[in-house]
Amino acid sequence: MAAISRANELKQLLPGLNALFGEEYNNYENEHEQIYASENSDRSFEEELKLSGFGAAPVKDEGASISYDVAQESFVARYTHETIALGFSVTEEAMEDNLYVSLSARYTKALARAMAYTKQVKSAYPLNNGFSNSFQSGDGVNLFTASGDGVTGGDGHPLVNGGKNSNRPVTGADLNETSLEDAVIQIGKWTDERGLKIAARPKKLIVPSDLQFVATRLLESEYKPSSADNDVNAIRNNGVIPEGYAVNHYLTDTNAYFITTDVPDGMKHFVRSPMTTSMDGDFDTGNVRYKARERYSFGVSDPLGIWGSPGSS
Repeated sequence: MAAISRANELKQLLPGLNALFGEEYNNYENEHEQIYASENSDRSFEEELKLSGFGAAPVKDEGASISYDVAQESFVARYTHETIALGFSVTEEAMEDNLYVSLSARYTKALARAMAYTKQVKSAYPLNNGFSNSFQSGDGVNLFTASGDGVTGGDGHPLVNGGKNSNRPVTGADLNETSLEDAVIQIGKWTDERGLKIAARPKKLIVPSDLQFVATRLLESEYKPSSADNDVNAIRNNGVIPEGYAVNHYLTDTNAYFITTDVPDGMKHFVRSPMTTSMDGDFDTGNVRYKARERYSFGVSDPLGIWGSPGSS
């Protein structure tokens, strides 16, 4: 009878704990959604192939044969999913003393915070480490690199035609009007693997909390920031950062900032197993255990999906 009673007790307790978990978990903003496109996965890993595309179409003379081109494999981006899991237990004695309700409520909220925090830290890792060889894209160079940047693992993203694309300034620059304009210009000059202009455009500025006020002045001031000449704010008037800015609280460099672009298949988040929670009783100890688990990966398919600057220091 005791075993049946304990099973019923757990069954009654679980819905309330799940509700508490979900409420606390949802209190954390999914800041990664400002950077990554999310997709579902049904495998242990995902691979995305980057193809070179074709060169410019030539003129076909009358009566001449059509020219044929062959797309080449540029590189493969690989995503290896990680299992993130954590749990807690409430002792049999605490259950006997009717402490399980208060303890479980506090532990459940703490567990939700831990799971949400880990996801945001994981999502920020490529940005926090992408200026060095600690995080590289599928083409074998640093996520953020420029031709001539002098950084180990850098020197630009190589193209099939022998050229290079740069998605950072050669010399790091702090966030200001000039550096933001230079970033927009650099993004607009990107080409595909065959050297064809892709007319890439910025979408959103991503900044640490330290730069949120600078971002507001740059993007939302009617007139040129820090100027008494009544010059228009060209960045705002031209709408070159159409989605404004977002603050990411998990960026570790207070000077670094990033710009997402409209290049497809850039930064990606694969969900292998969504968040699940469960509860059971341990026969040997009599303890009650509650756990949370999810499985996912963060990475990049096309590094031109994002631009970044480490700041000047």
